[in-house]
Amino acid sequence: MSLPTLLVLYGSQTGTAQDTAQRIVRQALRRRLQVQALPLDNYNVVNLISESLVVFVCATTGQGEPPDNMKNFWRFLFRKSLPVGSLCQLDCAIVGLGDSSYPKFNFVAKKLHKRLLHLGANLLLPVGLADDQHDLGSDAVIEPWLTSFWDRLLAVEDEPLPPSYTFHFLEDVKEKTDDRLRIPAEQTVQSHSCPFPARMVSNRRVTDASHFQDVRHIEFDITGSNIEFAAGDVVVIRPCNAPEDVQQFCQLLGLDPEATFILRATDNSAGRFPTRLPQPCTVRHLVESYLDIAAVPRRSFFELLSTFATNELERDKLLEFSSAAGQNELHSYCNQPRRTALEVLADFPHTTSELKVDYLLDLFPDIQPRFFSIASSLQPHRLHILVAVVHYKTKLYKPRRGLCSNWLASLDPAQGEMYVPLWVKKGSLKFPKEKDTPVIMVGPGTGVAPFRSALQERIAEGKTANVLFFGCRSVHKDFYFRSEWEEMMEAGHLTLFTAFSRDQEDKVYVQHRVRENAGLLWDLIANKSACFYIAGNAKQMPASVSDALKEVFQQEGGMSAEEAEQMLVTMERTSRLQCETWS
Repeated sequence: MSLPTLLVLYGSQTGTAQDTAQRIVRQALRRRLQVQALPLDNYNVVNLISESLVVFVCATTGQGEPPDNMKNFWRFLFRKSLPVGSLCQLDCAIVGLGDSSYPKFNFVAKKLHKRLLHLGANLLLPVGLADDQHDLGSDAVIEPWLTSFWDRLLAVEDEPLPPSYTFHFLEDVKEKTDDRLRIPAEQTVQSHSCPFPARMVSNRRVTDASHFQDVRHIEFDITGSNIEFAAGDVVVIRPCNAPEDVQQFCQLLGLDPEATFILRATDNSAGRFPTRLPQPCTVRHLVESYLDIAAVPRRSFFELLSTFATNELERDKLLEFSSAAGQNELHSYCNQPRRTALEVLADFPHTTSELKVDYLLDLFPDIQPRFFSIASSLQPHRLHILVAVVHYKTKLYKPRRGLCSNWLASLDPAQGEMYVPLWVKKGSLKFPKEKDTPVIMVGPGTGVAPFRSALQERIAEGKTANVLFFGCRSVHKDFYFRSEWEEMMEAGHLTLFTAFSRDQEDKVYVQHRVRENAGLLWDLIANKSACFYIAGNAKQMPASVSDALKEVFQQEGGMSAEEAEQMLVTMERTSRLQCETWS
């Protein structure tokens, strides 16, 4: 019996779901299936009624939100007008990618599962709920789930695949412009495909020179961009690889950085084309601005790399890292020390020398954009961000560096004009329009960035019922925007509570200050319908602040633990409690 065409539809924010979808495509092609993969919003959802076999790969973002590239699909699927049983011809399977440190773990996959069942679809196997917090990462769930999925369809038959694209090198074409600025400035709407090249106006360290962390206050000029933003919105920036990494990559693969090529898609491109790459393109631009060589590679990277290995020792190791049994070894080698794809290539020199340039776009994902809360408002044609430069040690000799934060920190506008391609999107934080509604904001560290924007905007609108809880290590080393908060306090526009964790023997955090001000907070929330906001690192802080708030409800409102929990849930459901956290 001939097998149906497989359609893989994915909703991806950071590239993990897209990588999983493309992995399914490669496995399907090896099993001689006809297959196509598309972002959900690139698929005409009205055709779903006539599909026979679909795999959905869906990430969950923020506070249980669908990724940007499936939001139109999401709205359509939950239309009340869709008839029950309309998808009764559809066999499907769902993989969810999430992070259990967030409260709405894999919310999108779970909700999609429930909706598809309601519409009559037949689920071939239970939903795979991958967890980024697992020691082995998402693969701890994805690998056995895929095994079960293929077992339901057919017997395995592996065969090597041709590349998705072929590189055609040109002899006489020389680039005459800086590749990074090859963005049309006259665009009226900025987006991931058409970012605006914003000039960096200033790049200033705002932590003391003796402080362990470098935090930057960066200002951009967005004149002529037509970009508009409000408090709570985020700016999106796609970074470049470091020049020394680009040079090493080209040396390892024997590539000339100045060589120019055009791409041609093959039958295996599955409808994808790297639209961000100019045609023609230099090798330097490809490596610097497109290939994510500084990321920790996924298991699929080792699967594909192993197909090029002719050196027996290297092939055996790559096959071990690709196998289900070798995932603990892979975790110890790659994930735990945060080893980059570039470092893996250096560790497998024989295989790297065999790597054909045509496979680069199959092997390396696209560099994913990074999101930063906008830390300014009101200033015409100016956009500010607060960036903590990521730099830490693992067992590897070379310190680990965050790609985007270190790239931004390296740009010095005093050395000449620096341009950063960026665009703006709506953030998850929404502030009340009513003038008399108080806001309570908890933003330790760089989590205070969106609240600077909100306070500037609110004060200009005459909204002065503002409470801010700010925490950092030391009043003298990392007290961001101190003079601005003091001016707002003197004007009667802000009530500020601070927690400097290392300035005394006992550590004091923002949650301690929340408990200490229980009476004020209860009055604002219970009697004046205040909105409560939390922004910052997702590890322990948001849960600790939420627990402190529940204690406020119990202490001042005479509630039981269950009633306090229910009040918190109600506030969240009605958007009176909002969080913006990151890991």
